[in-house]
Amino acid sequence: MKRLIKMREMSDNQKGVVKKISATGDMGRRIREMGLVSEVQIQIQGHAPLKDPVAVKVKDFTLTLRNNEASHILVEVNEPKLP
Repeated sequence: MKRLIKMREMSDNQKGVVKKISATGDMGRRIREMGLVSEVQIQIQGHAPLKDPVAVKVKDFTLTLRNNEASHILVEVNEPKLP
């Protein structure tokens, strides 16, 4: 089963597909310029000790986003199957 969550809620090494960017203006433009656009696959590489920022693998590079930026990105993830 798939569900939508904010990127900031994803766990380390979790994969997903970007579905929506709700940021507008300069922040929205900046996020899109970094390659975070609808239907791109991502993987969370890790979080800083205080959970901010988050490192994200997009295509063949890694970038970091602050939580306030990551909260504007909805990602479709697979829910783990129950036993």
